[in-house]
Amino acid sequence: MRRLFDEELADLDASFTEMGMLVSETIGKSVTAFVNHDRETAQLIIKEDEQINSREVAIEKKTFEMIALYQPVTIDLREIVTVLKAVSELERMGDHARDIATATIRVKGTKRMANIEENIANMGEITRQMVKDILGVYVNDDALGATSVAERDAQVAEMSDQVRLDVIKSIEQDSELATSGTDYLLVAGHLKRIADYVTNIAEWIVYKRTGKIVDLNPGGSTL
Repeated sequence: MRRLFDEELADLDASFTEMGMLVSETIGKSVTAFVNHDRETAQLIIKEDEQINSREVAIEKKTFEMIALYQPVTIDLREIVTVLKAVSELERMGDHARDIATATIRVKGTKRMANIEENIANMGEITRQMVKDILGVYVNDDALGATSVAERDAQVAEMSDQVRLDVIKSIEQDSELATSGTDYLLVAGHLKRIADYVTNIAEWIVYKRTGKIVDLNPGGSTL
């Protein structure tokens, strides 16, 4: 029975990691499409969002089945609960990547701001890397590494604030930038939320490792 449980747990971990890598890649593609004004890629991202949703449903179903069949306790139960919670965070990240792609389509023909798009591109790369790194932390069961990744959330928040200030200043100087400026604010907000969700996963990794519930981003928003 223990051998079967360990095998299914390994499969569960692999499925979670694969989903996370897909989400990380989707985030990168969505931001690149946005700053490159690539509506074709944006359309594909929106269409393929269902793949992320389907993976979440399958992984959640697997966790429920394992809890019912094996009735795990202590560290085994914490690991399953961590996957159950973290997979929901990944799905939300995918939704935000899809919404960035939607913004790419919406801003066609509007006046753009190259400097702000460059900042958003940098913000997107940091956020994408956070998702990728938190998956490695999960695989290595590294509570300290989880805390380190979560600390980057503050950097993303600062960059989001800077985008907001730059947008306000640009619109004050040129009212025709109001439409694209609104989407810049939305995209920066989506990336900030993704970073928040990475922090949530980091907190669940700490829980898995230590059994303690911690707050690695006090004052942060996960809405």
